[in-house]
Amino acid sequence: MNPKNSQQKIYKGLPTKYKYAIIVSKFNYHITKKLLDGAKLCLINHHVPKKNWKIFFCPGAFEIPQVANMLAKENKWDAIVCLGAVIRGETPHFEYISSETARGIQIAALLNSTPIVFGVLTTDDEKQAMERAGGKHGNKGWDAVITAFEMAELFNKLKKKHSR
Repeated sequence: MNPKNSQQKIYKGLPTKYKYAIIVSKFNYHITKKLLDGAKLCLINHHVPKKNWKIFFCPGAFEIPQVANMLAKENKWDAIVCLGAVIRGETPHFEYISSETARGIQIAALLNSTPIVFGVLTTDDEKQAMERAGGKHGNKGWDAVITAFEMAELFNKLKKKHSR
């Protein structure tokens, strides 16, 4: 994926000084791997040193909030990116997993002073997921990292302002 030939946004700030945790669901890995590839490419293209980011794998999307909350409590990361893919099936399972994953990530974000970015695809079918994981709708892994850059910088400014 070449961001110049796609819809990928380029961040103009200096994200290189921040530390990022990336949580990736192993469920639907053929999709989440593409999200992770987009996230890593974004970090690399923005010259974030490898020592400033780490990838954590968890079994599925439902487990992402638990990992995000634990990582946020470490106070070691300037932003946490959550990547996953929940695809609608024939049972209500999709509604439970997608809504509880979103709710859990939001709760972890509100309980901690670390930005936690939602990069979990919730799609009706695999085609839609693939279109958002490097297809015609760009790569939401890349987009989530751009959001992490912006949030890390914003939180840094807010913390400085409130420490005066």
